Amino acid sequence: MVQLDEKIYFYLFFIVPVLVVLFLLLLIWKKRTQKRFADHALLKRLVPNRSYYKGTLKLILFLLGLSLLILGLVNPKIGTKLETVKREGVDIVFAVDVSKSMLAEDIAPNRLEKAKRLVSEIINQLASDRIGIIAYAGQAFPQLPITTDYGAAKMFLQSMNTNMLTSQGTAINEAIELATTYYDDDEQTNRVLFIISDGEDHSEGSASNAVEAAVDEGIKIYTIGVGKSKGAPIPIKRNGILESLKKDAQGEVVITKLNETVLADISGEGNGKYIDGSNTDEAVEFIKEELLKMDKKEFEAKQFAEYKDQFQWFLGAGLLFLFLEIFILDRKTRWLKKLNLFNEKQIE
Repeated sequence: MVQLDEKIYFYLFFIVPVLVVLFLLLLIWKKRTQKRFADHALLKRLVPNRSYYKGTLKLILFLLGLSLLILGLVNPKIGTKLETVKREGVDIVFAVDVSKSMLAEDIAPNRLEKAKRLVSEIINQLASDRIGIIAYAGQAFPQLPITTDYGAAKMFLQSMNTNMLTSQGTAINEAIELATTYYDDDEQTNRVLFIISDGEDHSEGSASNAVEAAVDEGIKIYTIGVGKSKGAPIPIKRNGILESLKKDAQGEVVITKLNETVLADISGEGNGKYIDGSNTDEAVEFIKEELLKMDKKEFEAKQFAEYKDQFQWFLGAGLLFLFLEIFILDRKTRWLKKLNLFNEKQIE
């Protein structure tokens, strides 16, 4: 496990492209100035030992040294000891709708991005709860099992898109059924399922049976609605450019609407509540208060407890490259000249 102490120093890497641009500008200025002074043949006779490649080599060594010094300032740490710690929390599963209707832009930037932001903000408010993620459209797919690794959860969350499942539609019942398999602790008394969706349900049967089974397993179901009830078309884009709007079999533009009734019914049957997701801050604050009301179950989790600094290796390597750069001269090295690695010798 790697931990970065001072991430702010990553901004210093912007110096690297600036130095490369300055070096190229200097080369252009030198060539123009030399051309005004004498032609190439005369310059070669005046300074026969000048290397045309040492300058680039010196720059590469300098940039390598500088980059390693910056990494040293960031101070990467490596976890060396894994220990079991006791934590208290709730088991939470997020079921995120990734059907094509989630591409509608009636809520900025679109419904899916809004849903991902909501989940990310909720995770930011958690302390020691365990979380899992499910993606669903025409079928449900396990994205991340129950874990305390919030970093991994956010990484999987950001990778979710409407193309990840080939089966389109919105089968909320399958998402609920899959969620019931996520809770692996029989002693956990507080199990929470958040369904983030626009409420369109294309499953063959009602979600009531799945909700009833989930409630029997001690799961509370909260639903978060994303979208507007007046609806919006579904854009079809390629490389971020709008090509057309999704149409039905009759050639009419499909208008997808937020179905709050379906979501409210599911949360009502699931002993939870329906939450309007249009205002992120209000929704997250409401969820935070709901989770605080719940009893926390103690469980064991493994985490890295000791981290060792690794900055010294980067500083040492960086100083070595800078040291080498200082002692490389612009003139040709005799033994390298004999090897003619850069084809600098020309037959006269």
